[in-house]
Order: sequence, then C-alpha cells, then structure tokens
Amino acid sequence: MKYVSFEKDGRESYGIVRGDEVVDLGSRHGDRYPTLRAALDAGVLSDLAESGSPVLRLRDVRLLPPIPDPRKIVCVGLNYGAHVGEGGGALPDFPSLFTRFTDTLVPDGGDLIVPKVSHELDYECELALVIGRGGRHIPVAQAMDHVFGYSCFNDASVRDYQEKHSLPAGKNFHATGGFGPWLVSADEIPDPGALDLCTRLNGVELQHGNTRDLIFDIPAIIAYVSGFTPLSPGDIISTGTPEGVGFLRTPPIFLKPGDVVEIEVEGIGVLRNPVVAEDG
Repeated sequence: MKYVSFEKDGRESYGIVRGDEVVDLGSRHGDRYPTLRAALDAGVLSDLAESGSPVLRLRDVRLLPPIPDPRKIVCVGLNYGAHVGEGGGALPDFPSLFTRFTDTLVPDGGDLIVPKVSHELDYECELALVIGRGGRHIPVAQAMDHVFGYSCFNDASVRDYQEKHSLPAGKNFHATGGFGPWLVSADEIPDPGALDLCTRLNGVELQHGNTRDLIFDIPAIIAYVSGFTPLSPGDIISTGTPEGVGFLRTPPIFLKPGDVVEIEVEGIGVLRNPVVAEDG
C-alpha cells in the first residue's frame, strides 16, 4: 500500500493512495489518531484501512511529508562505496550519523529553499525508511521486522556551512529535506538492498546508484541506531546518497531558484520539488 499525509480545505489528514484517489482514514479516526504517526504508534493502521472511510481525488489534496511529525530523523552519511570513493575518503568502520529537524522536511511539490546566506545548496537522492515497530538494541536478524515502509528523500545540504561551520548547520537549514511523495509499505519492497535510485535536475540525470552499493545495509543501520537510542513508530532513517553530488563536480553544481529537482527510487516513485530563493 501507499500511505500519504495531506491537507484538504485547511484540514490535515492521512490515508491510502489507490490509483488517482485517496482513502481518507483521518476523516473518521482523526479524533483518536490525528496523524499517520499516531496510528502507527497505536498499531491500528490495518484496522483503519477496513473502515470504509471516504474517498478523495488525489489531485484535490496537497501532500504533506508522509510523516509530518516524526520524533526522530536520523540520516547516514558516506554510506555508498562509490560516493566515498569520489570524495577520496576511506570506507568507514561505523555508520556516520547526523540528525535533522522536523521543519527541514518538504513534501512532494513543496519548495526547496536556497537560503539567503548561501548559494551552495546541493542535492542528495536517498532511500528513506520509516519505523513501524519501535525497539531498543534490535538484533540485525530481526531489524527488518521493525520497518513499516519506504520513501524517497532528498538530503539537500548547504555545503559551505557543512564544510566551514558544522555538519548540523549544513544539514538543517529550513525547508531543505525533500521527503515523499508517499510511504510504500515494506511488503511491496521485497528487496530494499537492490533498488535503483537517481537524481534529475531540470530533466538531466546527475546521480544514479543502487542500494547494493550501501556500505551499511538497512538491518545494520537499524541495529546500530537502536543501540544508542530507542526507535519509535514513525521515526525516519535516511540511508545515504550515491556518487554524483554537486559539490564534488567540476565545476560544482548547486541548486538555484527556478530549478526543479527530482529524486526517483525504484518501486516507490518520484519526489519532485521546485527550488526557490528565501524571501528577503
């Protein structure tokens, strides 16, 4: 199934995408489970899906990030062998992690913002996963049982701040983390370790990789992260980007106002975002 969060006529809700329609689960159950994360937390999504909720046209809703209110957003850096190679580094011994703020998230169709303090906003196509069942010290062998679904993620990064100031600053500018368009349930992605993914900028492909090149695969990432912090339903983990990022090109390529950037992940779909300048 494909799950979305959305806004319609000033009301936020969530539901299941079926063709060009959305089954609006939140319209019936929003008083008890106001967000998709809340429904995941309560373990009631499968029950809600059978409830005969009203149907909306997909084109009539404004998509939100699939999980608009995660407790945690954990990202993995330098996790593709070819990407480490293009930067001239050595393969890491442990996952290199950083976190994002919730207000960095941008839905499908939403604007990625080039901040007024920098012109070095870079793209990064990634496969993201969402936790469905929480846990602590999750064994590698059981890690996939904790995955609810997968989505596309653009871990867009302000490179001069990342390199000269700090990694948290470069990764947490407002409205720089594309996420969507939906969550595809884990049962529909039988092998997340063999997915093609790519970035297109104004229709031109700039990144193309496959999750076979991950240094730390999804079970290893979940086990590692859950070893130092409890994972909860709705938590987002983005798994890293392949080679071809803009700041390592000659000359560098950065996102600029008027661009359109697309992130495509096999079996999930396309996350499309226009790029705009920050007001003021």
